[in-house]
Amino acid sequence: MKLAFEYGAGLMEANLPDSTDVFIPSETVPDPPYIENIEEVTRQSILNPIGMDPISKSVKKGNKVTIVFPDKVKGGMQPTAHRKVAIPIIIEELLKAGVEKKDIKLICSNGLHRKNTKEEIKMLLGDKVFNEFWYTHQITNHDSEDWDNLVDLGYDELNNRVIMNREVYESDFAVLIGHAMGNPYGGYSGGYKHCTTGITHWKSIMHHHVPHVMHREDFTPVSKDSLMRKKFDAIGMHMEKCMGKKFFTCDAALDTYARQIGIFTGDAEKIQPLSWEVCDKRTNIPWAEKKYDIMVFGMPQAFHYGNGMGTNPILMLQAISAQIIRHKRVMKDNCVIICSSLCNGYFHEEEFPAYRALYESFQKDYHHTLPDMEKYGEFFSNNEEYINKYRFNYGYHPYHAFSMISCGHIAEMNCAAIYIVGAIEPGYARGMGLKTRATFEEALQDARKYVGDRPNILALPKTFKLAAVHLGMKEDK
Repeated sequence: MKLAFEYGAGLMEANLPDSTDVFIPSETVPDPPYIENIEEVTRQSILNPIGMDPISKSVKKGNKVTIVFPDKVKGGMQPTAHRKVAIPIIIEELLKAGVEKKDIKLICSNGLHRKNTKEEIKMLLGDKVFNEFWYTHQITNHDSEDWDNLVDLGYDELNNRVIMNREVYESDFAVLIGHAMGNPYGGYSGGYKHCTTGITHWKSIMHHHVPHVMHREDFTPVSKDSLMRKKFDAIGMHMEKCMGKKFFTCDAALDTYARQIGIFTGDAEKIQPLSWEVCDKRTNIPWAEKKYDIMVFGMPQAFHYGNGMGTNPILMLQAISAQIIRHKRVMKDNCVIICSSLCNGYFHEEEFPAYRALYESFQKDYHHTLPDMEKYGEFFSNNEEYINKYRFNYGYHPYHAFSMISCGHIAEMNCAAIYIVGAIEPGYARGMGLKTRATFEEALQDARKYVGDRPNILALPKTFKLAAVHLGMKEDK
């Protein structure tokens, strides 16, 4: 059969055996129905929070309020996107309860991601909220290096360092607007994962996005019961304990196209399992009737974290590992990955300023596997040039590269071989321990020495263009 896979800004064709199984999110298995009267359902959820008093009983005139919302990496930008629906309703309820407009602050929870630009913030929030709050300086990005606006809360019960945004900490009422979507890091985004990664500091993130957490048996395949997830919960609850208040959390469970299939508002600890139950109906799919030897997909140049993710070799391997984490249940232990990528040496230094130097460090000085690089995390994360590019020039924080390296090694742990197809500068792929071939057919032929002459093949077109699922065996339903 002929299939087309993402490659740069276009597609690359592959001739695969007719026995190949194909999975495309929302097409192969339909998503649950999305909520059509979304504003009404969201309003009812906000007015009737689970495990907490409603806004009308929680705030009064003179209270300072922070509304924390995710960056552009998650959640969609359509007119009915969760941020655009939920935030105006929450602001309306705050004003009704007596809160003054000047006392409301909206904070983008970009964490170690690059800060969102003015234009991106406008796309996230919509014209009305943007125009009402931007020009009075009531919308901002979290800055994890601005120590004037951070507070060190010591250590939680699992001995994780907890550092958080000071404006959120000092506010009288703190709102989290989140998205519960399938995520290789701890099962689902939203809930406590949102505050734990979005409004904190790299010295907190280094307690969970690291090899000794991500390379455990409870991390792959993806799990809601991993040590990472326990750390998210512990850090989030420690924030609440130190603040002396609960986050007022409003999470949307989303479908493949970022449409809401469920809205859950209230105490994060209580709504997390409820949102996951709905998310499971779309995300965890017991579909496969056999285990696969080979997984085939394509990688565009620009996706998820930004332009260059599909050509930056560290991020390429992280994206490959994410597919292993999501789909390990349906893959054999000695599986092979075949992935198309331009792999042309484009790192996009403006958005990912620390990545090239980290990649080059990996090529020398006895660095045989990616975990060998962990020892440089503090050095890179104190580099003034990289910090300034994060703070003032819309670049990713230097420690972000280390969390990606921790993930990238998972592919090596779980695969017999990984092939990059169509690399313009194949040395970059080889520098990450990957094999290179000119075509899918050549890669498939070479892979037979690992998997035999009649491999079971799983093809995943659009896997980085659509919100991914987590495949399982049909017998494990």
